[in-house]
Amino acid sequence: MTLLSPPVQQHSGLPLSETMVDHHGRSINYLRLSITDRCNLRCLYCRSSCTGLKMLPHEQMLSYEECLELIAVASELNISKVRFTGGEPFIRRNFLHFLEQVLQRHPHLDMRLTTNATLLSGKISALKEIGVQGLNISLDTLNREKFQRITGRDFFPQVRGAIDQCLDQGLRVKINVVALKGINDDELPAFVRFAEQFPLDLRFIEFMPVGEQTVWRPEQLWTATEILRDAGEIVHLDPVVGLEKRRGPARMFTIRNGQGRIGVISPLSSHFCGQCNRLRITPDGRLRTCLFSDKEYRLRPILRSPKLGREHLRRVIIRAGKVKPMGHEILAAQGRDRSVCRKIMSAIGG
Repeated sequence: MTLLSPPVQQHSGLPLSETMVDHHGRSINYLRLSITDRCNLRCLYCRSSCTGLKMLPHEQMLSYEECLELIAVASELNISKVRFTGGEPFIRRNFLHFLEQVLQRHPHLDMRLTTNATLLSGKISALKEIGVQGLNISLDTLNREKFQRITGRDFFPQVRGAIDQCLDQGLRVKINVVALKGINDDELPAFVRFAEQFPLDLRFIEFMPVGEQTVWRPEQLWTATEILRDAGEIVHLDPVVGLEKRRGPARMFTIRNGQGRIGVISPLSSHFCGQCNRLRITPDGRLRTCLFSDKEYRLRPILRSPKLGREHLRRVIIRAGKVKPMGHEILAAQGRDRSVCRKIMSAIGG
């Protein structure tokens, strides 16, 4: 008995291929799909401040079959890249088999994963065989004791070992570092040398005030400008230009005579909303067109309705995509002394 049912062939009555373009002229071709809100870490900037946090009941989370249906519709809308996130996606049972099913049905899909890598060891070969293009790994410190303080768990050896396995087996790695002034800014030289030594992308992401109970404070904002200025005093950085620069929100820099690259993602100090090309779907099937907006479109009832089919689902996604907002306008309206959305990151999809 297989885990997943065979694909259902449906014709929606709409053109089989339709590119989504919002009212700002942005083409939408990237979907971030969170498959679970569960995580085995308690990072201080995400969950540690949340009291009485309740996980989604199993029946409220999208099934793998429903995720496959969403991906099929996204493919019809010329979504070419899908990133699976959590929580921590490897917590969910049969995740590798699900990935295999995705690429069997959509062999040309650019499929990526974001993980904390605590459960990654021993799975690298399987990921490569399935066809995963690369991994984003969250790692906010290179110090084991500080890792435990930040995440609430002593899993640094597992994460560091998994990164080494990825590099040894030729799987592309991007390291995501939440930039926390007063917490990990003293490690900038170590991070720079790490990127200089290994063939990976190391990207600093400005700490964002996400979630009603966020611990974010203005004095904790370690800006991209500060990071680049100080990193440039350690190594010589050359900006990446051209097509490669357009592939994401990060501003990337090569390290002269080094193996890896340094990047910064600056949602607060220097927004990149004009190039945003993504949609997000939460574990319970809510479509969010902007991380900073609490406006959501409920897709799960459509997926589970015996009367509503793929055409209805496509129309809702297209309609939502057309009114995708500019996140920096939401930030400006709300101010920087409060959270920019109610849900915590693990409930949205990191």
